[in-house]
Amino acid sequence: MMKITFEDIYTIGHVIAENELYRHIHYPEMLTRYDSNFIAFKRMPSLDAFVETVGFLRDFHLRNGQKHVKFYFPENEKLGTTLVDYLKKHNYETGFLELYAINPRDFPTLEINPDIVVQSVTEDTMKGYIDLQYKIDLQFGENFAKQKVDLNKKHFKDPAILQVIAFYKGEPAGCLDVIITADTVEIDGLEVLEMFRNKGIGSRLQRFVMERFPDKRVILVADGEDTPREMYQKQNYQFLGFQYEVQKIYND
Repeated sequence: MMKITFEDIYTIGHVIAENELYRHIHYPEMLTRYDSNFIAFKRMPSLDAFVETVGFLRDFHLRNGQKHVKFYFPENEKLGTTLVDYLKKHNYETGFLELYAINPRDFPTLEINPDIVVQSVTEDTMKGYIDLQYKIDLQFGENFAKQKVDLNKKHFKDPAILQVIAFYKGEPAGCLDVIITADTVEIDGLEVLEMFRNKGIGSRLQRFVMERFPDKRVILVADGEDTPREMYQKQNYQFLGFQYEVQKIYND
């Protein structure tokens, strides 16, 4: 069985520079998307190297009108005390991601609920999907939500990405994207509108993926400090690793 790592996770962005220490990812099409504009360290940096890299990325982003810096660290490595102290002192947001995988046959069987209908997005349902995504993305600001519309339309035309929408009693209620590769499918952007949560819609969306791709391993990344990770563990996903991330948003 192939080993799955964070390197297998789909990234929206272009590698514009790389050296022995890091990869620099940039996505000029959507400068407000932090997860597409960052530096990923290939090995754990010293404090001096981190500070120098922050200065580089800050200057680069300022030239592009961006007000953030974001960094990912090597997977399965914890941050050292010196670096943690520096991050706290300088008001960085620190978190970690967890990587999970499951064989579709291990996903729990679900009771049929006629109120929930899950479908691949088509030309006929694209508007409902776009409107639903817009509502979800407003939490990151109106400008972000508007820019995401173009990205969603681009993904609709990509044969390696399957967009999925869930309806609850006929109303668009939840969605996800599936990133398709030769050996895996990645569940990305699983979201359910707050008013429709706790009705089994998230599980039904996942079940759709399991049935659509029974011969591939299903992978996803969860916020290590958020509650959905507990759901994935109960659904028989297997923990594969973790990765720390930090970011800082500047006011000027």
